[in-house]
Amino acid sequence: MNQNLENTYNLSSRKRRIVAFIIDHYIFSFLITSITFLSLGSDFINETNFSNILSKMLPVMGIGLFLYFSKDAIKGISPGKWIMGIMVRDENNSSNVPSFGRLFIRNLYLIIWPVEFIVLATNQHKKRLGDKTAKAIVVKNPNKPAKLPRILALVVAGFTFFIVVFFFVGSVMKNSDAYKIAIIEIEKNEKIQSETGGIKDYGIMPTGSINITNGNGEALLSIKVIGNDKDVNVDVYLIKEGNGEWELIELSKQ
Repeated sequence: MNQNLENTYNLSSRKRRIVAFIIDHYIFSFLITSITFLSLGSDFINETNFSNILSKMLPVMGIGLFLYFSKDAIKGISPGKWIMGIMVRDENNSSNVPSFGRLFIRNLYLIIWPVEFIVLATNQHKKRLGDKTAKAIVVKNPNKPAKLPRILALVVAGFTFFIVVFFFVGSVMKNSDAYKIAIIEIEKNEKIQSETGGIKDYGIMPTGSINITNGNGEALLSIKVIGNDKDVNVDVYLIKEGNGEWELIELSKQ
């Protein structure tokens, strides 16, 4: 095209496009991961047959990736683009939204996002390979919402992400066989029972890690024990061999 795209279409800045991509990436990654884990259930960490996990994950991830590549389908505006006040339009008529197929193909190129970032940074018309293939441009949205709702949407999305991750990870840890064995061992420990004045409850979320590879496992958990007289933090180290049961190796108070 011979005409100046910048003046004709009021192109989005590269910075806005990159920030919009990052927002989209985290929002859709969060949704895909959340839906995948929900389909697996909070006790999936105890599953020893990897093929069972894979059979549940693949369909959900396939649907999630389809949604990810379709993210601009509604009026050429993804969540990230809505927040940043930009939108995708046909390069030959900025009042038209490219077809769903063109938008989908355009986003498929995000698989090679490092290359796309380089092309976007160096192209004089601010177009990446996906834009060129779909014959699309990204322009500023003249009807973008006020700044406050967009900022609030971003804050809410970030807050929701951390809250859900916090409670989901806690739920997974508490449903693990390693955690259940750790609790049994803590309650059998006379010193902890004496120091706490009797165990009343446990903290909302244990910290640490549980790793299982080919049936062999290693777990290091830090658990807050709430007592009638005093609260204590307890570190528990367990291992499992093959498909056997978790065994306590070490239990100590912090």
